[in-house]
Amino acid sequence: MENRNLPELDVLFDLADLFKVFGDSTRLRIMCTISNEEMPVLAIAEALGMEQSTISHQLRVLRQNKLVRSRREGKQIYYTLDDDHVKKIIEMGIDHILE
Repeated sequence: MENRNLPELDVLFDLADLFKVFGDSTRLRIMCTISNEEMPVLAIAEALGMEQSTISHQLRVLRQNKLVRSRREGKQIYYTLDDDHVKKIIEMGIDHILE
């Protein structure tokens, strides 16, 4: 029996990988911190009380998964969420937890 609502297997694997990225509380904290404004690594680290190297590593993972984007201004690199879809995923998750 065919299920028309079931996406292709490759799509489901990609979706599972995406949710793995969301499965880390540090990455979620970073995404929430930059959800409304661009911020450089140092400001993110200070806001979260974490090491700059830890933030940089997690931002690299988030960038590779197209969840954040960066913009260079001189020597500073500013980070923000890649698009509204990312913010909506986080908001929907929080709404679900608080329900």
